[in-house]
Amino acid sequence: MSGFLFKKLHFKRMSKDIHKKAAGHFNSAVSLSKNLEENLKILREALGSSNDVIIREIKISPHSNVDAAVIYIDGLVDRNLLNHDILQPLMFNLQMIKDNASHNHTSLIDYIKSSVLNVGQITVVQDIDRVIAQVLTGHIAILAEGVSRALLIDAKGWETRRIEEPKNELSVRGSKESFTETLRTNTALLRRKIRDPHLTFQSLQIGERSKTDLSIVYIKGITPENLIEEINQRLQRIDTDTILDVSYIEQFIEDSPNSLFPTVGSSERPDVVVARILEGRAAILLDGSPMALVVPFLFIEGFQNPDDYYARPFFATLVRWIRLLGYLLSIYLPGIFVSLKTFHPELFPTQLLISVAAAREGLPLPVVLEALLMLLLFEILREAGLRMPRSLGQAVSIVGALVIGQAAVSAGLVGAPMVIVIATTAIASFLVIPYADSGTLYRFIMTVAGGLLGLFGIVLVSLEMLSHLASLRSLGVAYLSPVTPLNIRGLRDTFIRAPLWAMDSRPASLDSPDTKRQSSGQMPRPPKSSSQQGDTQ
Repeated sequence: MSGFLFKKLHFKRMSKDIHKKAAGHFNSAVSLSKNLEENLKILREALGSSNDVIIREIKISPHSNVDAAVIYIDGLVDRNLLNHDILQPLMFNLQMIKDNASHNHTSLIDYIKSSVLNVGQITVVQDIDRVIAQVLTGHIAILAEGVSRALLIDAKGWETRRIEEPKNELSVRGSKESFTETLRTNTALLRRKIRDPHLTFQSLQIGERSKTDLSIVYIKGITPENLIEEINQRLQRIDTDTILDVSYIEQFIEDSPNSLFPTVGSSERPDVVVARILEGRAAILLDGSPMALVVPFLFIEGFQNPDDYYARPFFATLVRWIRLLGYLLSIYLPGIFVSLKTFHPELFPTQLLISVAAAREGLPLPVVLEALLMLLLFEILREAGLRMPRSLGQAVSIVGALVIGQAAVSAGLVGAPMVIVIATTAIASFLVIPYADSGTLYRFIMTVAGGLLGLFGIVLVSLEMLSHLASLRSLGVAYLSPVTPLNIRGLRDTFIRAPLWAMDSRPASLDSPDTKRQSSGQMPRPPKSSSQQGDTQ
């Protein structure tokens, strides 16, 4: 019986593989033949009847009878480069092609590559599957009669968005550049900031159907080799049709997919990604996405901002504490207010208790339902402001909050203190954008816990959240590093921002082979006076 079941499972697996092959999931390596018509027939069958697939059949040089074909996707290639640097030299500017073609067709491709085409990146291939794959990514293929090889020319030239100022990660000082949707533009932005020959861009293609170009960015000698191996293993496990954005990759490679907290960082700023790479991390860039993933990602990084490192350390430390306070308020404030009003009114100061009681007199809803209703209303207004046209979204959010809040108080549905609490919570929630999603969910959880169990319920949820944070890992690195496990030197860039000259080593939790970031003893000192110099002499 077990043998029969094994045969049935094996047959189903074989059938599935056959269906995948029939659907084009597996392409056997087929070499080009010397017959041009046969090659073009295979290409037409593979590329289909789409009208953007251009197969231009030409005669190489007016003095020879060598048939050739140029294959490309209209809209993906630079037309000026195609017309002036490829077609024109092939068809009109060859002087020696007649003798070369008559003697040896095999050397024709080498001669065109070395002496004819005025383009930079040219590759000679023999695999027709590679020709198909590269044409679909914006390359131009050249095939000739009597030659079993093809030329692939990198001639990408589609419309791109120019480099603009970051929209989500704003800063007062520092770089005003952000990533675009073009992979090569993004790698150039990083290369401009790190002119180190050890800066490495490892290329991959991901997505069974989309074949999206991906690049892993790191510095050899700074980023641990085991981290790069782990990233490659996780990326190679991804088996899906399409990858449209780095957010897709984030959900496939994160350590704890069921956690509310992100364990993979992201940024649209090249300077932020460069700083993380120089600490010993790795970045992931994807063609078509204006964001970069950075791994490992630690909890404290959500409270850091590029302006922290451009400002003086004392002010940067103060602002970082304000962000931390705002994050705590966005999570705890509604729940604490509900628990104090419901279970612990004696903890209110007397005058405040009288004011709150007077404001709630005659209200129909319990305080916990009142808080949940206002929180839900705020999330509706926020989502409407994000999804509506930009010219209307901001006005709708502001007018909606003012009008609905005032109308709710006037109608006796909610109390004025609750409106103040929810408004403060809403403003504080935007101080730490990386944790805005998790903060929203924990805000509702804390409110329900405070309404059911009071402060005891809030403490229970807080302990669960802290234990969960302590258990998280980001590609094997403790999420709460360097707080736990404790590293004293690493605390220089956590709750405080030490001066740049004091942060002379890379984070120990990242296990970088090169732990030294800069020389020690660079604290600025005033110059010696003339009398001090004389005493020294």
